[in-house]
Amino acid sequence: MRYPSCLRASFLCLFLIASLAACGKAGNEHPNGPVPVSTLTVSERTVPLTLEAVGRTEGAKEVEIRARVSGIIEKRLYSEGAFVKAGAPLFQIERAPFEIALAQAKADADQATATRDQSRREADRVAGLYKNSAVSQRVAEEAETSSRSAQAAYDAAQARVREAQLNLSYTSVTAPISGVTGRALHSEGSLVTANTESSLLTTVSQTNPVWVRFALSEAEHAGLRHAQAAGDIPVELVLADGQPYEARGRLNFAGSTVDRQLGTVQLRAEFPNPKLEILPGQFATVRVAAGTRRVVAVPQSAVVQGGQGRYVWMVDAQSKATQRPVETGAWTGSDWIITSGLVPGDTVIVDNLMKLNPGVALTVTAAGDASVNTVSAAR
Repeated sequence: MRYPSCLRASFLCLFLIASLAACGKAGNEHPNGPVPVSTLTVSERTVPLTLEAVGRTEGAKEVEIRARVSGIIEKRLYSEGAFVKAGAPLFQIERAPFEIALAQAKADADQATATRDQSRREADRVAGLYKNSAVSQRVAEEAETSSRSAQAAYDAAQARVREAQLNLSYTSVTAPISGVTGRALHSEGSLVTANTESSLLTTVSQTNPVWVRFALSEAEHAGLRHAQAAGDIPVELVLADGQPYEARGRLNFAGSTVDRQLGTVQLRAEFPNPKLEILPGQFATVRVAAGTRRVVAVPQSAVVQGGQGRYVWMVDAQSKATQRPVETGAWTGSDWIITSGLVPGDTVIVDNLMKLNPGVALTVTAAGDASVNTVSAAR
C-alpha cells in the first residue's frame, strides 16, 4: 500500500523528533543509572599565610680587590675559590721601585732635618743679638722666617717618607675581610696600573652570613608589614634541588619605594652559612611567614580545568550534576584555595568526575568538610 507523499513526510518528521529526544535523554542520564559521588561541604578556615618569591644569594660583604700602586705582579699567594681570613696575603707586586723611592724620601728627609736644625740655631743666635741691639729687627725677622721655612720643608720631607712607606706596603695585597676568593684576573708577570680598570685583581665575598635579595608585590608587602608589627618574621630558604635549607633566616632590609615598572618592593633576608653550603649568585626560593588569613579551599582533585577555565562539580536541588566556574589561588597541602566562585556551606563533588555531565542524576554520599592545614601563596 502506498501512502501519499505528505504522510511519508509527516512520519519522517515524527521519527526524527523521537530520535533527538532519545539522544537528549541518553546524554543526561548514565546508562547504569544514577552516578554515585561523594561530596564535601566547603568551610572557611584560618590558615598561615606564606609569601613565596624567587631570590638570588649574595655575600653579606662583597669586596673588589684592587692594586693601589702600579707595578708587575710577582706572585699570586692564594688558591682561587678558597676561603681566606682577613689580612691574608693575596698578591705580591714588585717591591724594588718602591724601596728605592722610600730610600730617596728618607735621604731627602735627613737633608731637610739638617737644614731645619741649622736654621733654628741661626734664628736663636740672631734673636740673642737683636736683644742686645747688635743687629736690626729686619735681620732677626729674616732669620726667623728662614727657620720656619726650613721647618716646613722638613715636614714635607717627612710626609714624602710616609707616602713612600705606604706605597711600599701596598705592594703586598691582602684580604680586607674574611670570605671566599674569586678568580684571579691577572697572572704573574702582568702589569697593573692603579686607578684604572686593570687594577682589579679579584674579589672576596663574605659568605657567613649570606644574604638573599628578592621582591614582593605591593599588596604582599603591605600584608608583610602588618605581620611585622606583631613580631619577628621567620624566613625559609628552598635551594635549587628542592630541599629546604636547615637554618631559618630573618629579614634585615625592606625597600622604602615601589618599583614603578614592576610594582614590587625589594627585600633582603640574612641566613647563617658556617659550612659554606650557600654560594653567592645562587637562585633560591624564599618563603616568608606573613601571618594568617581566612580562606575557602577544596581538594585539588575536585577542581577541573576546562576550555573556559577552572570549575567544580556541584549537586543541584534535583540531585543532578551542575558546573560552577571558580577562580583559584595557591595550594594548601592537598587542597586548592578558591578565591572566587564558592562560599562556606556549598558542597562540591570530589570523585567520579569523569562520569559526570550536566544534568546527570546522582547518588550522593557526604564525605565531610574540606580541611586546610597550610597555605603557600605562590606569586
